Amino acid sequence: MPEGFSFSAVASGIKKEALDLGLIYAEKPVQGAGVFTSNLVKAAPVLLAQGLLAKRNAFRAILVNSGCANACTGEEGLNDAQEISSYLAQKLNCLPEEILPASTGVIGERLPKEKIIEAIPPLIEGLSPDKYQDFAKAIMTTDAFPKIASRQIEISGEKINILGIAKGAGMIAPNMATMLAFLLTDTSLAQDKIYKILKDTVDKTFNRITVDGDTSTNDTVYLLASGYKKKIEDRNIDSFKKALYEVCYELASFIVKDGEGATKLVKIKIINAENENRAVKIAQTVANSLLVKTAFFGEDPNWGRFLAAMGRAGINFDPNKVDIYINEIKIVENGLGTGKESENRAHLEMKKPNFVVTIDLKQGRAEAQYLTCDLSYDYVKINAEYRT
Repeated sequence: MPEGFSFSAVASGIKKEALDLGLIYAEKPVQGAGVFTSNLVKAAPVLLAQGLLAKRNAFRAILVNSGCANACTGEEGLNDAQEISSYLAQKLNCLPEEILPASTGVIGERLPKEKIIEAIPPLIEGLSPDKYQDFAKAIMTTDAFPKIASRQIEISGEKINILGIAKGAGMIAPNMATMLAFLLTDTSLAQDKIYKILKDTVDKTFNRITVDGDTSTNDTVYLLASGYKKKIEDRNIDSFKKALYEVCYELASFIVKDGEGATKLVKIKIINAENENRAVKIAQTVANSLLVKTAFFGEDPNWGRFLAAMGRAGINFDPNKVDIYINEIKIVENGLGTGKESENRAHLEMKKPNFVVTIDLKQGRAEAQYLTCDLSYDYVKINAEYRT
């Protein structure tokens, strides 16, 4: 557990008889950075947080609610978020500008402001370093399980901790997903590097996952650094980056694994590409293909769907050189199928809950990967009944 942080969660009444309001509190002002959705339609908490992070770099708390996205709620929604932050700041004896907001849930509905304000005193009273699991449960919507990951590294004889808590299961696509993630560490970083480190890590983890190709209005990733431990020097920055990447990759894989109705977690790995950007584009197109995802659900090594998706990625490659593998089973060699026996063996590999599709372009040395899942009957059922 990173030192300097406490957690709390309560049932405020946004959802029926469930934890739906979570708080992360820093004992003293901490560094902060954030990465948000690229969707043109942005929720009130995203707009508010972007404005706060543009003006300051010291924060005291993150307040999160589930059950209501506070998106497409106009000026009233922004005022609601600001009024709630102001009340919380008053109770925490800090500035409203030191509160970072986040919301997730149904779009188009205003926050039940009075319920949330009424729940804030017991929320503060319940703060404890041990309640991170309750916090993780409070931010869930259609998630099947809370998502928590951590790493500890040792730098110059001192143990540095990183904790990550996330939510997300549906409306998942890159830049980012319908997801919230909160990353906490007890070290500190050079202020001019904290955002870049976060952005680079998000680009290689949360921005390389897909469940259904939809990008949300509320996607938010925060990184807070309490500074209780030694500041990370340049010579040790790679160790910190590696640990942060591992936390984010683990959380990202949990999100895809928990994809609404998903039964398979699949890594699309592009190797020997001309450059990384081209590899990413091809991997993303294959990972987002509905036909590919239904083939995963049917455990069908229908490699023609892989090649067809690759062909519309907008990237030049030679189809006659492509090899494709399901785990270690080669099903395509130089653009041609390797036969029914290979496909039967690949079918058995696809029965596993996790497997890898490796696509060899034979163009260069670059590679990239994407995490995706299958598309099942339950996905349609869950999302068709989301509000009813």
